[in-house]
Amino acid sequence: MCKWLQVSPSGFFDWRKRPQSASAQRRDRLAGLIKEAFEASDETYGYRRIHAQLQRWGVPSGPELVRDIMRELDLRPCQPRPWRVGLTEADGREHRIPDLLGQDFSATRPGEKMVGDITYIPTWEGWLFLATVIDCHTKMVVGYAMDENYKTPLIEAALRHAAGRVEFVPRAIFHSDRGSNYTSSEFAGAISELGLRHSVGRTGICYDNALAESFFAALKNERVHRTAYPTRKHARRDITRYIEFWYNRHRLHSGLDYRTPHEVLAEWNNTQNAA
Repeated sequence: MCKWLQVSPSGFFDWRKRPQSASAQRRDRLAGLIKEAFEASDETYGYRRIHAQLQRWGVPSGPELVRDIMRELDLRPCQPRPWRVGLTEADGREHRIPDLLGQDFSATRPGEKMVGDITYIPTWEGWLFLATVIDCHTKMVVGYAMDENYKTPLIEAALRHAAGRVEFVPRAIFHSDRGSNYTSSEFAGAISELGLRHSVGRTGICYDNALAESFFAALKNERVHRTAYPTRKHARRDITRYIEFWYNRHRLHSGLDYRTPHEVLAEWNNTQNAA
């Protein structure tokens, strides 16, 4: 080997005895922290969120360096599966419910704009349906409900759950798709009772409810598709744990400058208390 590299054997062994350079030591320490952050995320974070986590720990690094080390360590976050058709079923009737969001999912305070949607979770007992309500300011899942069907009482239960956890501003907006349960007279009564304005997106345009779709994509990719649920009870517990203890409190959200929904809510409450 020394002959091929055109170096002397004594020079090679002298190189082997030299102490590790400062840059190599820093890279090794960084690799350990990257692996720690990756495992703490249940192997869900890509290099951008790992970089954000390192910044929160006060560890200086660049995103490209983090990506390079993750490749070197073969740390691969779980990948999303191909998108499949959701549960939106229009009833064929014309509804005069406007789109009040226009794909603008920003809000100046909690309880100003909410989005809702339904997805399904496979279990060995059959489907478990999950309805959620997400606050546009904090990106927090403030309301949810699960059942064996996705009829109107399910989405109403999720909305009332949200009403018990966040203070709605007067004439706050609740946005959903044009599914038959969301456009039913029964749900319209719940919307009116809670003092909300109803908003719906266009049929078949997922971008009109992108915030809700994004949460379901994260839930499926990071949890559901990596887990087998023997019973609906198992699924309920696991999904509740994901929402309450991971997504709302610890998962860094790209739409919040890589802060957590709980941190954004705490910041809002602190500003109100200071005022």
